Amino acid sequence: MRFTSPLRLAFSRYFACPPIIVPCVQPDSYLTLHYRLSDPGGVDAVNTFGGTPATFTLGQGQLSPALEALLVGLDENTHTRFDLPAGAAFGARIPGLLRWVSRGEVERAREYPGPAAQVGDVMRLRLPTSADGEAGLLTALVREIDEGGDALLLDFNHPLADCPTTFEVKILAVL
Repeated sequence: MRFTSPLRLAFSRYFACPPIIVPCVQPDSYLTLHYRLSDPGGVDAVNTFGGTPATFTLGQGQLSPALEALLVGLDENTHTRFDLPAGAAFGARIPGLLRWVSRGEVERAREYPGPAAQVGDVMRLRLPTSADGEAGLLTALVREIDEGGDALLLDFNHPLADCPTTFEVKILAVL
C-alpha cells in the first residue's frame, strides 16, 4: 500500500487542474468588442468605448478586411492599439467616388430629413431598391456646393481613406 502525504495530495490537485483556455479570435469569430478609429489628429471617426460595444461576425463586411486581419489571433480581454500608415486601414482615396449630385436628389435620398446640407456634413443616402427587394445606404461627405447651391459634390470614399489611422480595440468576448 502506497501512502501519499496530505501536502503532496494538495499540490497534485492544484497542479492537475486543467489549463484555462482563453478564446482567441478566428477569421469567422462572432465577437463583442469596444473599438476606436481615429485620424492623426486624434479625432474619432468611431468610438464605442463610452457606450455600447460592437457585436458582429468577422468576414461579413462589417469591418474593413485590413482591420479584421489585425483582430485574428488576439485573445479575449486583449486591449491593444494599432497605428496604421496612410491607406492601410481603408485603402486609397478613389477620385471616381466624388460625384456632383443635384440638391433635390440628395434631399430625396437622405435617410433622415434635416436642414439643408452644408460643406462638411456627413449624411446617409438611401439607394434605390434592388430587384431582390433590398435597399442599401451609402455614407457621403459634402465636399463642395456649386455657386447656385443647386448641386453638391459628394465624397463616397471612407472618411479615413488615405489617412494614417489609429485602431484601438478591447476584445470583450469571443464566441
